[in-house]
Amino acid sequence: MNFPPWLQQAIQARLDEVSAQIEHDPELSRVREEKDEAFEGLFAGKDIEQTPEYAEWESRYIVSKGIENERLYMQGLRDGIQLTVSLLGQSMFEETNAKADQTINANP
Repeated sequence: MNFPPWLQQAIQARLDEVSAQIEHDPELSRVREEKDEAFEGLFAGKDIEQTPEYAEWESRYIVSKGIENERLYMQGLRDGIQLTVSLLGQSMFEETNAKADQTINANP
């Protein structure tokens, strides 16, 4: 299913907005700092993948990506529900008006 260009632009704008909010989240910033510190410890060892520093960095990287993905998913879910409710509400409003118009036109 292809979305109209205006809807694609609206979705992209919302994704950009949510990504920017997540980027400046204090908890995620702390996790990223810890991940970066762990990454810096990687360069002390020769066989990087076998060092405890690498395991520490990898662990923190996975956690930070997990938090980012979870927040993006949850915001997308909230946005999707909100959009669905709005569309259903508009649809129900139009149906009610159409039925009211039919009743008025049927009883002149």
